[in-house]
Amino acid sequence: MSNLIENGRLIAFHPGYYVKEYLEHQNMTQAELAKRLQISEKDVSKLVNGKKNLDEKLIDNLAIALGTSRESWENLDKKYKIVKRQIEEENKIERDKLIQKNMDYSFWKKLGVVKDTKDASEQVKELRKFLKIVSLEVLKTDNFLVQYKTAVKNIDDKNIINANAWVQTALNIGNVKIVESIDLNYLKSKLPDIRNMTVKDPQIFLPELRRIFEKSGVAFVLLPNLKNSGINGAVKWLGDDKVLLAMNNRRKYADTFWFALFHEIKHVFQQKKGHIIISGDNESVLDSKIDMLRLENESDKFAQEILIPSEEYNSFLKKEDFSFDSIEEFSRKINIQPGIVVGRLQRDK
Repeated sequence: MSNLIENGRLIAFHPGYYVKEYLEHQNMTQAELAKRLQISEKDVSKLVNGKKNLDEKLIDNLAIALGTSRESWENLDKKYKIVKRQIEEENKIERDKLIQKNMDYSFWKKLGVVKDTKDASEQVKELRKFLKIVSLEVLKTDNFLVQYKTAVKNIDDKNIINANAWVQTALNIGNVKIVESIDLNYLKSKLPDIRNMTVKDPQIFLPELRRIFEKSGVAFVLLPNLKNSGINGAVKWLGDDKVLLAMNNRRKYADTFWFALFHEIKHVFQQKKGHIIISGDNESVLDSKIDMLRLENESDKFAQEILIPSEEYNSFLKKEDFSFDSIEEFSRKINIQPGIVVGRLQRDK
């Protein structure tokens, strides 16, 4: 019946439900009521079937035509709207629970941005609030924050959901970080210092790295890996005087971390304001309105050249000695972590 809404726990009766009951009790036709109210028979039909809402004039006229108080119709209408909203919210939460099953709630709990709760409905509400979305269904929109190429077949809902959630998490954290005004010249001058950090432990280099980024106007966000997100990094300008550089914190010792870091730094220098530049596990599946292939190639070459300058690298290759001792000696010579050399050799097959 369209003049009531229910979900198995709650029932919301549209005021038209009571109008219909009155007509049946008084043996009055809809046509007669239409004449009494001076509205069309079609409008009365809509009212009794829950398809026409009450307004101030209709409330006044129903009270007169049916011999009731104005307040009774106001109360019926108010109660209907309250219960209807409750039912709609409960139904929306049930739909969101299906999406939340694809998300690792502990990821946000460990970040301290949501409450520690095992109740699925509460988890949904907490995630909505932190991610600033009215429904988790927003995360299923493949062009919300992260765009995937439509021809890619191995991308499903859980990838889209978690990719969007990871990027939104980075944006939320980056937005509240306090940094100085953007100074890309300062950041450029500090590239050698950042490169020298490759031979240091994370507990040593991370505070130094954060200080450099803060002074450069870069909100540096290092997030844990989120299962099924496939996102390694993101760069977005937050206004004209601040830029987000977010990275997955996997393998801080490994060559992949340092290559990815300089790759993202190049995206900062590219200054593509108004766009989010996403770096994923497989760049070929991502799509964008800007020329991502060119930007990615530029960033790859930049990272390679910073970490292992081509002149030194080519000289090393000519020796054709890729033994452990040879790699260690070369790494010491150019002051770089040996794993970065090994990673470059593997990428170059």
